Amino acid sequence: MQSKDCFFLGKVAKKFSFKGELLLFIDADNLTDYLNMESVFVEFDSQELVPFFIERAQVHNMQYIRVKFEEVDTEQEANRLVGKSLFLPLNMLPKLEGDAFYYHEIEGFKVVDVQYGNLGILSKVNDTNRQLLLEIEHLGQTILVPMVDDFIEKIDWDTRTLHLKTPAGLIDLYL
Repeated sequence: MQSKDCFFLGKVAKKFSFKGELLLFIDADNLTDYLNMESVFVEFDSQELVPFFIERAQVHNMQYIRVKFEEVDTEQEANRLVGKSLFLPLNMLPKLEGDAFYYHEIEGFKVVDVQYGNLGILSKVNDTNRQLLLEIEHLGQTILVPMVDDFIEKIDWDTRTLHLKTPAGLIDLYL
């Protein structure tokens, strides 16, 4: 399994017991959606995704999923997993309702602004800061637009186009 075929699920937050149990921080609104997983992929330093099969799982303090992986039976074995990123295949993403979408679904879309016209291609949604940013490649430079519902006019799935209505002056900062 390659990371391009997966989505980021969360991280191994810390060990829970001396018997190899771990607490997983899951980057999701509803932890119970992920209690019945058979396995997860753990990313190691070489960016290699390794499957770990889940023996049992339960919600812990409404913040974590407490898991026991098969073949992780000691504190030392658990230690090597702490801090590692977790992934699942894209086909395991829960279905969204209405106009909701996952960020990876709009990457590569053409971006058109009401006032400025074609801005370029959406290279990614940057979610590393508190404010989500649309990173749009425009003539060799990157335009950053805050991902705000009021800025999104519509998403045309057929033409793979994201229509924006940005505030006056925002795009001028880059042009």
